Amino acid sequence: MTELLYQTDSYLREFDATVMAVEGNAVALDRTAFYPSGGGQPNDVGALSVEGGERRVVKVRKSGDNVWHEVEGTPPAVGTQAHGVIDWERRYQLMRTHTAMHILCGVVFRDYGASVTGGNMEPLHGRMDFEFETMHRELVREIEDKVNVQVAAARDVRVKILPREEAFQIPDLIRTKINLLPEGILQVRTVEIVGLDLQADGGTHVANTREVGHIRVVDYKSKGKINKRIEVAVE
Repeated sequence: MTELLYQTDSYLREFDATVMAVEGNAVALDRTAFYPSGGGQPNDVGALSVEGGERRVVKVRKSGDNVWHEVEGTPPAVGTQAHGVIDWERRYQLMRTHTAMHILCGVVFRDYGASVTGGNMEPLHGRMDFEFETMHRELVREIEDKVNVQVAAARDVRVKILPREEAFQIPDLIRTKINLLPEGILQVRTVEIVGLDLQADGGTHVANTREVGHIRVVDYKSKGKINKRIEVAVE
C-alpha cells in the first residue's frame, strides 16, 4: 500500500521513498507526494532521483492500494531508495485551479442550488458543468463577481480524513449529481472552504482562497437541456 502524502500536505515538494514493485516502465512506491490523475485533476509530473541517475516522472496513476509512477528510461529495481521531486510550478497552478473550482461550486450551490454534473481542469484553466436550465451573460457575470468576493475574503481551506459513517452525516457532502465514492471506501477525505463550501474531495488545494488569484469566466455554453458549462481561467 502506498502512503498518500499529498492527501495531508499539498505543499510537500520532495520526499524519500522505496520502490515496492515494477511493471513495465512504472514503479510503485511505498509513499508518494505525486498526485495520480483522478477527480478531474491531472497527475503531477517531476522526477525520481536514484543511485545512477534521475528518472523523469511523466504519468502517475492509482491502481488499488498502489500509486504507479511511469518514468522515462529504465525503471529502478524493487528495493531502490528514491528521492521524489514534484514539478512545483505546475502543482501549485493546479492547487490554485482546484480551489477555484470549489469556490465556483460553493457559490453556485449556495446561491442557485445547482448540482455539479461534471468537471475537468488543467493548470490555470478549468470547466464545470451544472444542472442549470438557463444560462445567460448577466448570470455569468454575477457568478464571476461572487466567486471573486470569496477569493478576496481570504477563507481558510481545511482538509480532514473522516470515517465514512461520520462523513456521510454531513449535509450535501457529495456535490456531484452522482455519488462517485465506491462502497468500499471506509475513510472519506473532505475539503472545507470555511464559511462557503464543504465536500468530499481527493485533490490538492491551497491553504487560503487569497492564494487562488483572480477568477475570470472565459466561456459558457449549453451542454444539454439542464446541463450548462462554465469555463474559467485563474489569473
